[in-house]
Amino acid sequence: MPKVKKLVLASLLLAILIVVERLVSIQTPILRISFAYVPIILSGILLGPIWSTTIAVLGDLLGMLLFPKSSFFIGFTISAALTGLIYGLLLYNTKSNKAFLIRLIISNFLVLLFIHVGLTSLWISITLQKAFWVFAPPRIISACILFPIEVSTMYLLKLFLEKPIHKYLQDAVSPVIADVPQHINH
Repeated sequence: MPKVKKLVLASLLLAILIVVERLVSIQTPILRISFAYVPIILSGILLGPIWSTTIAVLGDLLGMLLFPKSSFFIGFTISAALTGLIYGLLLYNTKSNKAFLIRLIISNFLVLLFIHVGLTSLWISITLQKAFWVFAPPRIISACILFPIEVSTMYLLKLFLEKPIHKYLQDAVSPVIADVPQHINH
């Protein structure tokens, strides 16, 4: 994929991430319910681990800068980076739908369990100076509810977007080169 297309796609996914995470989410002191996983997972599928990690980190930093909802804490940025990394490592260049579904289940399980339940509960307990176990149980319940929703949503979205995205990502042959007679190319 050309670098310009990667940059345009990354910028679009970053903008969607910031809007969805900061403006179209339900925020409580303990939980945030949003569709912010969609652009991060799409960046992992389409662009790979470096881009998805970068998009997740920039989404956290720019979102905090543009639409602060609390004070900045580096732990949440670390969680965002790990989320992007996990999705990018496990979902990039997955060829078959069956392999994609298996990797999606594994990556979503890892992110929900270790990042959202584990690390995010730890970061909230540090920032609010409360015991870890005050925040973990509601997050476990939330993860159990969100797991099938996130997996099914992303699997169906991938199937729906597969052809249009593939068409966008293909390098178009330059019309000038396409009009050159075949005997000149040899």
